Amino acid sequence: MTDLLAPQSSPTQERRLVTEIPGPRSRELMTRRSATVSAGVGTTLPVFVARAGGGVVVDVDGNSLIDLGAGIAVVNVGNAAPRVVAAVQEQVAAFTHTCFMVTPYEGYVAVCEELARVTPGDHEKRSALFNSGSEAVENAVKIARVATNRSAVIVFDHAYHGRTNLTMALTAKNMPYKNGFGPFAPEVYRVPMSYPFRDADGLSGAEAATRAIRQIETQVGAANVAAVLIEPIQGEGGFVVPASGFLPAVAEWCSQAGAVFIADEVQTGFCRTGDWFASEHEGVVPDLITLAKGMAGGLPLAAVTGRAELMDAVHTGGLGGTYGGNPLACAAALASIETMRELDLAGAARAIGDTMLPRLRALQERVPAIGDIRGRGAMIAIELVKAGTTEPDPALTAAVARHCHAQGVVVLTAGTFGNVLRFLPPLVIGQDLLSEALDVLDAAFAAVS
Repeated sequence: MTDLLAPQSSPTQERRLVTEIPGPRSRELMTRRSATVSAGVGTTLPVFVARAGGGVVVDVDGNSLIDLGAGIAVVNVGNAAPRVVAAVQEQVAAFTHTCFMVTPYEGYVAVCEELARVTPGDHEKRSALFNSGSEAVENAVKIARVATNRSAVIVFDHAYHGRTNLTMALTAKNMPYKNGFGPFAPEVYRVPMSYPFRDADGLSGAEAATRAIRQIETQVGAANVAAVLIEPIQGEGGFVVPASGFLPAVAEWCSQAGAVFIADEVQTGFCRTGDWFASEHEGVVPDLITLAKGMAGGLPLAAVTGRAELMDAVHTGGLGGTYGGNPLACAAALASIETMRELDLAGAARAIGDTMLPRLRALQERVPAIGDIRGRGAMIAIELVKAGTTEPDPALTAAVARHCHAQGVVVLTAGTFGNVLRFLPPLVIGQDLLSEALDVLDAAFAAVS
């Protein structure tokens, strides 16, 4: 798979440590960073990248690290997929910007045509393009409110939807995303999520949906709900996969109540979970779907795609933005989607899951602190707890992540309680690299447990 995508200049697909992590050049750059970059911008792993491709990132000291983060599920097709590189090079030589709202261009339209084809449902669709997932979510809420003439928005425990004022209100986790930044946008209401590992009553999907719906109806009122916004698999909340039946039941309630069902597929979209979109796993067809991350091979592009009657309910000029649907990002998106389709990267994601899950379950048998293993396709997580309990263990989670980093494997943490290790490899990673990364993870648990 990697050989099919890697250009001649792609870095060698190997883990290679030539200095400690971080190395001297990266430490020097971190000193410069500290002197010029806001302390409010965090860093997971303080190595500065010189090149990346396939399943590795190479830092300025020559270390080659296995990438299990993919820029937080962005470079699904790899960091420098040939089609993406060629498309961007061609577009940058033509023009870099005109603003689609001033003088439009074909690339924007072509991306919207592709989104109509690949997103769930065969209904007539429209799209609007933006720059980030937060923008997409915020605009989806705007669309739902205009279309329904209602104001209330329902979100779920453990949700993450962005860092703008409205999307901070939609997001559940306080630190680091919300603390001190209020007051937040009103008319946002939070209800319980289906979280099988932590649902003390062992609720089925239908039962968990009934619990959430009862709270909506009694505390908000169905007639006031503009939209129900949900991640089909929660991202920053800890890769929470709701019990089977939960999503269809919530979507059906929305249909009956006249509320817009919005699927936030910013992290789950574009083959990440083994389907093009996570909603497809249970046959859910969202009214609106928010997209970003994996769509454009690393360039900033986001979208809201949805039912034509909803998208067209907004007055002319009500949607847009100076950079939304930038021509370079549109070229990258078209090339990325073509790559995903040609190489069946949804199938590649399923193969990644088939490799990871048995290894992680075997590890769980030896490590009592692994409370849960969950996910779908190439979106996999393990939740760490104090052995024999469900009490979160963020300290152990951080220690395992640090050990992996020191040994040249990029892993990410997540979860409301900071106790989840999440794995999001590029969908083009080689099986040998993936297996080696799992060896390092295994050794990390042996070293710190």
